[in-house]
Amino acid sequence: MAGAGFSCAVIARELAEQGYTVEVFERRNHVAGNCHSERDPKTGVMVHIYGPHIFHTDDEEVWNYVNRFVEFKPYVNRVKATTRGQIFSLPINLHTINQFFGRTFSPKEAEEFIGAQADLSIVDPQTFEEQALRFVGKDLYEAFFKGYTEKQWGISPQELPASILKRLPVRFNYNDNYFFHRYQGMPLEGYTTLVERVLNHPNIKVHLSTSFEREMISRFDHVFYSGPVDGFYGYDIGRLPYRTLDFEVFRDEGDVQGCAVMNYCEASVPYTRITEHKHFSPWEEHKGSICYREFSRACGPDDIPYYPISHVSGNELLEQYQKRASSEKKVTFVGRLGMYRYMDMDVTIRAALDTVREFVSYVGRK
Repeated sequence: MAGAGFSCAVIARELAEQGYTVEVFERRNHVAGNCHSERDPKTGVMVHIYGPHIFHTDDEEVWNYVNRFVEFKPYVNRVKATTRGQIFSLPINLHTINQFFGRTFSPKEAEEFIGAQADLSIVDPQTFEEQALRFVGKDLYEAFFKGYTEKQWGISPQELPASILKRLPVRFNYNDNYFFHRYQGMPLEGYTTLVERVLNHPNIKVHLSTSFEREMISRFDHVFYSGPVDGFYGYDIGRLPYRTLDFEVFRDEGDVQGCAVMNYCEASVPYTRITEHKHFSPWEEHKGSICYREFSRACGPDDIPYYPISHVSGNELLEQYQKRASSEKKVTFVGRLGMYRYMDMDVTIRAALDTVREFVSYVGRK
């Protein structure tokens, strides 16, 4: 296994339980990848070191799977947004609409009003901007999405696929739950403890602070690789575009912003959001608080890649790498970076479970 995030951890555990001996190589000094969490020594707050992660899914098998290893506490993600000198609730809901337009719409009235704002000339939205204009209209798009998206992705919303925005609902009631999935929660002891327990099996050996090198493939019957697919080939035909994140950390006493996530939607504000981490564990009490200002930028050679960038026009370089990857006999590329695809945690785990089943059905049990 190349990597100790959710993808390789789940694959390792599933194979180990079926009799395989598995070695996991992780270049960092901890498991769980970008989901890594640890206690802040100054405040005692459980911190999502690489930015916040909220577990949400409709996949009952995946939900039951993670609950095998740790207790999940109920958690509802209620995001706030600062724009045009006011604070609103996200996703856009009836309260957001009434506050933004200074109205007192009923659900039916709001739906009719937003329908009148929508650009119905856009029949089949292909870009992020077309999707927004088609479903919420120009005013809401420019207030909540345009500037934020430009900061987050570093390119025009006209170049991003519509699928990115399709994940965000518009509600004509006062439901401010950011997600709409059946199961939502936070691991009581943090994500790192969860992944450590997934990897805690006598058939699994974990090597921390140890990179997996391509020349090591010959030592193993099969390799599951969760690093960047272009990195596997030494970037020999070029680097794929990723976004990375910088965090400006600050601490204070009490409650700093009153919520876990505050988005800053305007392009004039250099950061995309501020996260206050003690609100991700509302069952705990802390006098102090730790916050992250989050800045998105292009990923350089020495940066941690967070988000693969999708373009409406496609990516010829990606197609070349994926063609090479598909021809590998002893290597399976997995995870967000290996597959160059944005995936939430539950989708990552689902893909890992399916990958193991496909592998075992082809190779067989030990």
